[in-house]
Amino acid sequence: MQFKLGLIINPLAGLGGTVALKGSDGAATAAKALALGAQPKANSRTKAALEVLLPYKNQLTIYTVNGDMGEHCAKALGFKVQVIYNSNAITTANDTEQAVKALKELGVDLVLFAGGDGTARNICHAVEDTIPVLGIPAGCKIHSGVYAITPKAAGRVVEMLVKGDLVTLGDADVMDIDEEAFRQGTVKAKRYGEMQVPSEVRYMQAVKNGGKETDELVLVDIAAYVVSEMDEDTFYIMGSGSTVAAVMEEMGLENTLLGVDLVKDQTLIAQDLTAVQLLEHTQGQKTKLVITLIGGQGHIFGRGNQQLSPTLIRAIGTNNIIVVATKTKLQALNGRPLICDTGDSSLDDELTGYIKVTCGFNDHIMYAVGY
Repeated sequence: MQFKLGLIINPLAGLGGTVALKGSDGAATAAKALALGAQPKANSRTKAALEVLLPYKNQLTIYTVNGDMGEHCAKALGFKVQVIYNSNAITTANDTEQAVKALKELGVDLVLFAGGDGTARNICHAVEDTIPVLGIPAGCKIHSGVYAITPKAAGRVVEMLVKGDLVTLGDADVMDIDEEAFRQGTVKAKRYGEMQVPSEVRYMQAVKNGGKETDELVLVDIAAYVVSEMDEDTFYIMGSGSTVAAVMEEMGLENTLLGVDLVKDQTLIAQDLTAVQLLEHTQGQKTKLVITLIGGQGHIFGRGNQQLSPTLIRAIGTNNIIVVATKTKLQALNGRPLICDTGDSSLDDELTGYIKVTCGFNDHIMYAVGY
């Protein structure tokens, strides 16, 4: 299975640092920095991150921007590269925003970008927290929490994802300071939003009681979080399995453990529905699907939930599929991907990649999906 890595480099990032301009935001500042003899460093820092991924060349494709915004660096290292956006000769903030929108549309698993706080702001403005991102620190100002501590550290986080390790997803603040005020000696930091960022997961879960009780507590957390995020005007198809049963219990609703139920506004609409009934109830309606992995092989479709037909899954859309599971359950897969066996091979293809799995209260990880 190919990991789809988005790559954006701001080639002007960090130019102002070595020539004491205290930033590089704006075309005039970048031009002044170059005139003062500043050397662009963003591509060399990206190279350091990508070199960590060289052993996995055959397992990933890099989708990027032409020239110094990613293409040259990735191709020089011998990666499979597809250019999905062509920038202007002199790159601008708009190029960054349009490129990341194109990467989101393409459905990349992660956007790796090199820049500073200005670049992070551009990306946040374009896609907010709708897609996982990770920053390679290359700017003068790195106040945002979306950056790895070093370029190599960024490479290592991506390496974990490509290898199929459990990697947690968290929200990180995008911060920036007013460069003009900074040049006058005043630091004015401002929060511009937040983005989804992968970070190394730590397995600190206590197992004093043999794991069973701990898992039960985790199920309560998962259920409380899913219910807290539910929209009143949306239908929720509740799949089979004990993790989904915990969500139904949190709402105080009767659950069909080996079947599929339909809920709206925390009210049970229908129980133990067939594929045809599910389509009838949800046609033209805002609908989300809550599922967990079934059985020891990690199936999310095709085992114990055949009522979830390819037609229904397509109508719901991948962005509206909520996968819930404990980390213990995922660890038991020993790095094997979650499996889709919908009976429609083209849909199985569409569902492969990396999916967000809810593992606790506002606790998410990225996990591979295959077939």
